[in-house]
Amino acid sequence: MKLLIPPPLLGLITGILIWSAAKFLAPLAFAFPGQKTIGVLLMLGGVLIEVIAVATFFRSKTSVNPMKPDAASKLVTTGLFGVTRNPMYLSLLGVLIGWSIFLGNLAALALPVLFVWYLTVFQIKPEEDALTQKFGDDYLDYCKRVRRWI
Repeated sequence: MKLLIPPPLLGLITGILIWSAAKFLAPLAFAFPGQKTIGVLLMLGGVLIEVIAVATFFRSKTSVNPMKPDAASKLVTTGLFGVTRNPMYLSLLGVLIGWSIFLGNLAALALPVLFVWYLTVFQIKPEEDALTQKFGDDYLDYCKRVRRWI
C-alpha cells in the first residue's frame, strides 16, 4: 500500500488550512454564544477518542501505524471499534470540526469535509483492501456490522 500523506500529518495540514481560511476569509466569519466552548469540547472529545483508540490497539498488541495496515497482527473489533471502524480518523475529524467552530468561519467548516473525502479515498479504502487480504471473511463480516465512520 503506497500512501501519500500520513493521516496525522494530513490532520495537521488541514488544521493549518482551517486557520488560514479563518484568517484570510474574514467575510465568512460567524459567531454564536458558546461557540468557543463547543469548539474546545469537540477538540477535547477528539483527543479523548484518539487516546482510547490507540490504547485499545496497544492492549491488543497490534500495529497502530496507518501507513502499514498489513503489519496488523490482530483485527480489533471491540470498544470504540465496535461503533466505528475508524475511531482514530474520527478523532482527527472531531478536532478539525472543533477547530473550525472555535475559529468561526464558514470556509473553515468546508475543510473537514474535504479531509473526510481525501482520507476515505486515499487512506481508508486502500487500508480496507489490505485488511481484507490479511483477515479475509472476518474483516468482511466486521465491515457488514460496523460502519466506516459512524
